Amino acid sequence: MATTLMRNTAPKEHPGRYYGYMSAVAVLAIVGAGFTAVRANAFDSGWFDVPFAFWLTAGLALIAELRPTRWGGLWMSPIASIYLVYVLATMITWGFLPALVVQSGAILVLSFQIHSSSWRTIFNVSQQGLALCVAWTVWNAISGGMAWTGAALELLAVFAAGTAWTLTSTSLVAGRQTLRTGIGWSDLALDWLKSEWALRATQIAIAPILATAAMSSWWLVAASAIPIFSVYRILQTAADREREADHDPLTGLLNRKGFQEVVDGKLADAAETKTAVAVLILDLDRFADVNSALGHEVGDQLLVELAKRFTTDKPPGKEIAHLGGDEFAFVWSELDGMTDPMECAREIRARLDAPIVLADVSIEVDGSVGVAVFPDDGPDFQTLFRHADIAMYESKQRAGSYTRYGAEFDHHSPERLHLLGDLRRALDHPDAPGVNLFYQPQVRLADGAVIGAEALLRYSHPERGVVNPAEIIETAEHSSVMRMLTERVVDIALRQLRAWKEHGYDLRMAVNVSVRDLQSPEFTDFLTERIDAYGVDAEKLQLEITESALMADPRRVLQNVQRLSDLGVGISLDDFGTGFSSMQHLRRLPVTEIKIDKSFVTTLIDDPDNAAIVSTTIDLGRALDVEVVAEGVEDEAVRKQLEGWGCHAGQGWHFAKPMSADAFERWMADHQKRA
Repeated sequence: MATTLMRNTAPKEHPGRYYGYMSAVAVLAIVGAGFTAVRANAFDSGWFDVPFAFWLTAGLALIAELRPTRWGGLWMSPIASIYLVYVLATMITWGFLPALVVQSGAILVLSFQIHSSSWRTIFNVSQQGLALCVAWTVWNAISGGMAWTGAALELLAVFAAGTAWTLTSTSLVAGRQTLRTGIGWSDLALDWLKSEWALRATQIAIAPILATAAMSSWWLVAASAIPIFSVYRILQTAADREREADHDPLTGLLNRKGFQEVVDGKLADAAETKTAVAVLILDLDRFADVNSALGHEVGDQLLVELAKRFTTDKPPGKEIAHLGGDEFAFVWSELDGMTDPMECAREIRARLDAPIVLADVSIEVDGSVGVAVFPDDGPDFQTLFRHADIAMYESKQRAGSYTRYGAEFDHHSPERLHLLGDLRRALDHPDAPGVNLFYQPQVRLADGAVIGAEALLRYSHPERGVVNPAEIIETAEHSSVMRMLTERVVDIALRQLRAWKEHGYDLRMAVNVSVRDLQSPEFTDFLTERIDAYGVDAEKLQLEITESALMADPRRVLQNVQRLSDLGVGISLDDFGTGFSSMQHLRRLPVTEIKIDKSFVTTLIDDPDNAAIVSTTIDLGRALDVEVVAEGVEDEAVRKQLEGWGCHAGQGWHFAKPMSADAFERWMADHQKRA
């Protein structure tokens, strides 16, 4: 029914107006019902002295609400959709107040069945109460308040009253949804009228028949339930057909269309109850291998068995969908502040622990889960679904079991797309401002001499100001802009390296390179050409690569790293100790230096475990004849300890913060004077 339609989430704008509107409707309903009751002389106690036919009519209206189902995307009961029949029949037979009681009781029963929030229940009782006030006024104006006689005038009055009820109810609900979603009032009203006009016309047409039966005998009211039940069966069949359109034929679970409708409803409830809703997407691992090895029939059986597992002991508030292929989706509603949404992901993963036995074959099932939570991770279904999908792929890349969405995972968010476009424009012209480098000195610990500097990216956005370098890399890394950015950084670094040489500073330059750079054979060609163009010594350039970059495509990366080494460029393994296969890379790569990650260095004085890691890494470097640089040297105690262990060099705020090229040269001059 239109009263319970909920397609979207919380009010997009002006929540005060939204709840103010609902409150105003409730107040108007109270005033309107009182005024109408007085006009209808409804407080005459005589209306309580009614025949059994009234109680039977009221009872049937309430019973109709005990079995809600889906119809046209709306929460309604096919029998309850007939309750307008009972309400109109009651109004024209026994008066306004009895009809109001029957109608309100039916709505309360339905609200209890579908677990409506208190706000929605109050609003639905109120807006339909106002609709009934308008309906009675129209009926009374046309019929003159006469008892039902079957005359053509009264028949016209019933149709007019039913039409007025429908238009009023639809208008009030459309007003509410307009404040909730921002969709135009006329669009919503027309949408609902188009979907319900045939149903409402049927209800209004049956009302005079039921009223005539009620005036004659209670058993005719009971007999009239037969054609009403026939209408119910027609509606139920239509609802079943629509259910088939919303469900996956293989597993019987919701499909994406049905899942969206369910989530929309849960988001609407959550917005009113101030609770959270978790949307989760599960993608099975190696499902294609099952189809290839055992056949698609076994793959289908596997999906069916998984669906049974997921639906067994399904807790309240949880719904499940099969999106097709090897993807399932879940929604958990009514999560309060004490509930960790990741518990939902853990519960899903727990259902995958035991193998599934099909055709005497035991199949181990695993998968990755992405989680997005309303309202923190998105305000509507489309956003939450996309963010859960992004989190799922992030989980796969991490080889993890489940991950909650984070903005840093989304390489295609509108904000990042704008940033990417602005960065591209800044890189299109060699002299365009915005992209620059800061430099942090690297100091030899044995004598305090400055041996080089690490070039650190800085980007000044025309509106946002200085942007976090990590955000720049994450944004650009998955696009062609990354190549443009690397070329600009290399140009600036080599130009600065030449300037230092001209000013008498014999320094090296450390430059970070990305996965995309190392995967491209053209990068070595570009670097060779730029080194020659600037006339610098290739051995003065140190490329810092991370272990994650190596793991992206080891074969191709190793080939390109070897070419760079053959060129004479130094290779530094950055963030050493944070990966899982550093020993293997040290054996296979032409590494000239390893950099100990600052997470180990900064706290080595107070943390014996980190101290052991750092000292062991320094010994390893000495044994392999590669230099060791410690990042994150923040105080003299750490510097002395590193020097005592034989660490080659260090960098960190104890020596200097990252600084511009001019500031770096001034610092160098002061440092040489102090030395």
